[in-house]
Amino acid sequence: MSEAAAAGPETTSAAGGARNRNLAEYGVSVFLAIAGSVVLIDALRLSNSTGVDPLGPKPVPVFVGGLMILLAALLAVAVSRGSRGEAEEGEDIDLSVRVDIKTVALLLAVFIANIALIDLLGWVISGGLLFYGSAIVLGSRHFIRDLAISAAMSLGTFYGFAIGLGVGLPAGILQGIL
Repeated sequence: MSEAAAAGPETTSAAGGARNRNLAEYGVSVFLAIAGSVVLIDALRLSNSTGVDPLGPKPVPVFVGGLMILLAALLAVAVSRGSRGEAEEGEDIDLSVRVDIKTVALLLAVFIANIALIDLLGWVISGGLLFYGSAIVLGSRHFIRDLAISAAMSLGTFYGFAIGLGVGLPAGILQGIL
């Protein structure tokens, strides 16, 4: 009796699974090569004349794009030689449980509300609503504590961007107060 026949039907399905996984790994290689090419082409279009910096903005993205293309080629060679990625165990996720569409839809609504309100109300208020609404949607029932944490996070990010990064977030109706 041959080894394939002795192993049973699991071997043939595993071979089909390996073939599909092999194609997926080649797909990752192709995606990496395309992304590297886009980065490289975009980087080569950059002007190197900043006047202040002798290198300019060009070398780093050219290096990254070239490295991505090199890694794509190395991955394709490794896959063709039989190297395979390990199957993932699911990372503590119960794959038998269905997606909670209601929670996803409510989170999406909170994000859309933030986008719609950020110019009108400003980051501090819309960000606070974003953080507070996300906490409530995800199941927190400590309403007062969540409100205080949300206010601290939105004020902290507002001043962190303004002072730390020099990027002004919209103040909205709190213009002149903040």
